[in-house]
Amino acid sequence: MLSCNYFMSIKIILFGKLADIAGVSISVDNVADTNSLVDSLNKRYPELATTRYVIAVDKQMITENTVLNKKSMVALLPPFSGG
Repeated sequence: MLSCNYFMSIKIILFGKLADIAGVSISVDNVADTNSLVDSLNKRYPELATTRYVIAVDKQMITENTVLNKKSMVALLPPFSGG
């Protein structure tokens, strides 16, 4: 079922150091899930490959591969510190 979603463009909002690396808002084409999104981002912005961050999809932090659709809201968040 990936063929329906595969050719869409996903808008990503970045925060903190991640925004310094890639910009505050970017778009990535041809990604169907968060694993392919990370692969694409690492190729486009090599510094992201060595930077820790959390992915949120539709305002929920995720810990495993998640299918994306054209309405998905994706954010990359720097690690949180306690306090």
